[in-house]
Amino acid sequence: MEKFRKLGLGEHILRSIKEAGFESPMEIQEKAIPLALAGKDIIGGSATGSGKTLAFGAAIVEKTFKERGIQSLILAPTRELAEQDASEMAKFSKYKGLSVSIIYGGVGMAPQVESLEKANIVVGTPGRILDHMRRGTLNLSKVRFLVLDEADRMLDMGFIDDVETIINQCPKERQTFLFSATITPDIEHIAKRHMRNPVDVAAEQHVDPSKLRQIYYDVQPNEKFSFLVHLLKNEKSNIVMIFCNTRHNVEFISHNLKRNGVQAIAIHGGLAQNKRSRVMEQFKANEVYALVCTDIAARGLDIAGVSHVYNYDSPKTSKDYIHRIGRTARAGKEGIAISIVSNRDYDNFRAVLKDPSIEIKKEEVPENIERAFMQINARGERGEGRRFGGGSRFGGGGRSYGRSGGGSGGFRGRSERGERRGGSRFGSGGRGRGFGRSGEGQRRRY
Repeated sequence: MEKFRKLGLGEHILRSIKEAGFESPMEIQEKAIPLALAGKDIIGGSATGSGKTLAFGAAIVEKTFKERGIQSLILAPTRELAEQDASEMAKFSKYKGLSVSIIYGGVGMAPQVESLEKANIVVGTPGRILDHMRRGTLNLSKVRFLVLDEADRMLDMGFIDDVETIINQCPKERQTFLFSATITPDIEHIAKRHMRNPVDVAAEQHVDPSKLRQIYYDVQPNEKFSFLVHLLKNEKSNIVMIFCNTRHNVEFISHNLKRNGVQAIAIHGGLAQNKRSRVMEQFKANEVYALVCTDIAARGLDIAGVSHVYNYDSPKTSKDYIHRIGRTARAGKEGIAISIVSNRDYDNFRAVLKDPSIEIKKEEVPENIERAFMQINARGERGEGRRFGGGSRFGGGGRSYGRSGGGSGGFRGRSERGERRGGSRFGSGGRGRGFGRSGEGQRRRY
């Protein structure tokens, strides 16, 4: 605890830090806490799980007083991150007797109004914060500390106008802390308009690249789900995260994983907040093995012990890919990021590979993968594909794919109703990557 004490922290927060199990400050904490205590505005480049909540929270706890109303406002992009920040702030401030109020949508207003009446620190999402401001139930006139947590994610989600409106309602004489995994032009704009001589503070990348293995498999569309089940049942792993691009696919995949004996649970923005909270409690308690999620879970949630990240759907950008794979290979542990790519993913996967810092090794798909069962959903759709059928290596009925032709060089010929067309699968040009099988035909039977 001596290293924390040297940062200038008081005994009440040192006691909370000790109870939380912190032995020495993390890099972002060591750099940011003295600056925050000295009254500086801070732009912090730091990813989820790097200890940034304490980095900005320590000064807030030290300088916030119980009898003076709402003095601190922390904005977060998602309900999950708001809950996490509020929980941490309550933990660090408990020996000072401060009241922390958490404000987000999807739940009733009345309990929040009651909580705000005695709050010293408010943590919330932009939309619900604005709702309370318009109703007159949230007064920001005494705010001395403003935090924009995961600012890049907030702006990616379209909150820039809401954030600007909220900032403009806070007193100009305040400290502002902006934490973000990436510093975009929009963030630079906010910093220039609303911060006073901010100090840049950055922590090294939390994911250890030397311990992160990145691979991809190129599969037929009708092989995709069965191959995922195969990997989940045969890879040696702790807990895993499986990313999909849509809520529908999250529900579809998680449901069918359970039908195939895999302990899986879904989380996405369409779930009620109490359901989302229960899901995260189960996952963090290791009650389930696989969390199937949209990108909402890639940012803001500090989940320990993730050994594998599966990209069931390829993300649309390299930034989203990096955020996803950042869930594993943490704290000196090894991790693996696996992308399962079929023809519907090619455009997105090509966009990911445009980032020269990303190197993903191709692995060959093993033969004789056992066919997994996929239940048709209530609307009679077959989700990410049809049930696997004759003509493919999986056997059975329904839609089937046969392979024909041969050759090499990263081109495929697609045969449909007798037509055959050639074309580059990824078209990465000068990078010289060879992707996939060439001269293969694909026939469909309905």
